[in-house]
Parts: sequence; C-alpha cells; structure tokens
Amino acid sequence: MYSKQFILSFSFLLSLPIIFFLFIAPHVFPSPPAESLIPISDEISDQTLFASAAASTSLSHLSSGHPNPKLKIAFLFLTNSDLHFAPIWDRFFSDHPRSLYNVYVHADPFANVTRPQKGSVFADAFIANAKRTARASPTLISATRRLLATAFLDDPANTYFAVLSQYCVPLHSFAYVYASLFESPSFDKSSDPDPSPGGVRVLFRTFIELISDEPRLWKRYNARGRYAMLPEVPFEKFRVGSQFFVMTRRHALLTIKDRVLWRKFKLPCYRSDACYPEEHYFPTLLNMKDPEGCTGYTLTQVNWTGTVKGHPYTYRPKEVVPGLIKRLRRSSHSSSYLFARKFTPDCLKPLLAIADSVIFRD
Repeated sequence: MYSKQFILSFSFLLSLPIIFFLFIAPHVFPSPPAESLIPISDEISDQTLFASAAASTSLSHLSSGHPNPKLKIAFLFLTNSDLHFAPIWDRFFSDHPRSLYNVYVHADPFANVTRPQKGSVFADAFIANAKRTARASPTLISATRRLLATAFLDDPANTYFAVLSQYCVPLHSFAYVYASLFESPSFDKSSDPDPSPGGVRVLFRTFIELISDEPRLWKRYNARGRYAMLPEVPFEKFRVGSQFFVMTRRHALLTIKDRVLWRKFKLPCYRSDACYPEEHYFPTLLNMKDPEGCTGYTLTQVNWTGTVKGHPYTYRPKEVVPGLIKRLRRSSHSSSYLFARKFTPDCLKPLLAIADSVIFRD
C-alpha cells in the first residue's frame, strides 16, 4: 500500500502541467490579440487576388514594345485614420498627367476613415478589398500585399510601388521624384551610373532596408519561438527594415507570389516587445530572393531619436520650418530622401505654407 503522503505528492506532480497551462502559461505566453490574427475568410480572399495577379502576363511595361513607354509610380497608402495630409499630396500631384502615376489607398474598414471629396486624387483611390489591420501584426503584411496586387493588376504601366502611410509627406516635387526614380543616372549612390539611351533607365532596384546588425535582431527572430522560423528562414538570412519602401514591379510580383515565407511570418508571436512582422517580412523575403536587386536603404526619412513604444519621433507644427525640410532631405545613400514621417495632423497648415516656396522647389 502506498502511503497517503506519497499519493498526495504524486497527485500534486500530475496536476503541475494543468496548473501551468491554466494559470501560468497565459501570462508567460499571452495569446495574441484577435485583431492581429488573419481570419480564414481574409486569407481565402487574398489568395484569390494574389493568384489573379500572379497569372497576369504583363510583368513589365518596358517589355510591351511601345516606342515611348509611359512608366508610372503607384503610390500605395496604408491608413487606419483620415488622410490628414491629402491637401499637400493633392498639390504634389497637381498639374501632372495621370499617365505618370496612380494612387491606391488601403483603409481599415473597421476605422472611421472619411474619404476626401471629389477633386482629390484620393476620392476614388480606396481599394474595395481592404481588411482590418493592427500595428505590429501580420495584418499589415497582408494589407501591403493587397495594395501591391491591386496596383499590379490595375495597370501594367505601374513600374515602381511606393508604400506610404497617412503620416507621410513629400519632401520634393512630383517632377523631382519621378526623375529620380526613372531618369537620373546618379540618384542612387549605392550603384554604378546607368546611362540608358533616351533618358529612361532600364535597370531598376527596390529601395528597401536590409538591416542585419540591429541590436535586437535575435529577439525579433525568436519572437514566435526559438525554432519557429526554421528551416525556411535561417537566422543568417533574417533581416529588418522600414515597412515604407519603393519596390520594383518585378519584386512586387515576387512578393505577391510568395507562399513559403508568408506561412512563417503570419504565425502569432509570443514576444510582443520584439514582434513587428511588417518590418521583417519584406526585407527578409527580398534578402533571400534577390539582395542584389535592392539598394539596402529606404527613401522615406524617419527620426528614431526619442522613440516611444516603437513609434518614431513625431514632428509638431512649431518644428515645421524650411530648415526642417532641408535637413530631412539629407541622405548618404541617395541624392535625397523623397518622403518623410511622422507628422501630427495639425502640421498640415505650416506644411502648406512652405509647400510652394520650399518643399516643391527642388
């Protein structure tokens, strides 16, 4: 016969796993918030869209055989609030033909986003298949891929895809941005000059960060568990970078067609302080598939001094002066940054006041 003390001790040991999973595990490994997960219905809808885009026969407008191809920039805006800076963007696009650009907006349908009035370039730019988004979650990856696929299908002339947020503002005129991406042989300091005939460059690279020496990279990599990313994503291939980039059409198609890495990056994280899938997925995918086709830097200037809970420094109205714009333009990688963030909505008035005299005077 077993002693009563032995039976009690044995029963306690058997109950330890139950106690752990019921009372301790939820605090050590908290469940991700519901809004950060990808619903099955969203996944099915996205895969249908991505399959249509992947089946598109038009990879590049340059291959169409047109003697004077009109290359376009697709401006892709991610937002979960009003487009506070729509007036300055409208001025940015004004007097330039739509044959040079397209605008697309992914607005979280669960957010109360007011659509700009008729006459704004944003009025009819909202994509119909937008889904719920949450910061630091794979939903932002899905939203960006949704924008890429929609723009890819919509117009074969879309050659560059610039991902922006509602807090981004231009630092130059549209003419300067267009010439920098398509015509300037020296804008990208990280590559050899591309003196293409006819004033149109043929070789394009994606402007995206591929950072491998970020101090917390190991923690970011293990945010889903120590071995969760293996074998598809070894640590030495893992990268981090801004979610705001300018991507080539070739890389947009590559991103739309991806299934393997997406299955890893959509997994829920157990370390919320190191989980920023939207900053990991795109740099890692392109680093693994075509690092030589990337510049390794972004064209959107961000100030990370004084960061709060992962958010960059936010500029306020009193700081919006000509000197700020000139400082934000400075880049050691290219002739200039083209966009900047993050600004409070009430910066609109001072930005408009210096738009013509400073921002759009290149």
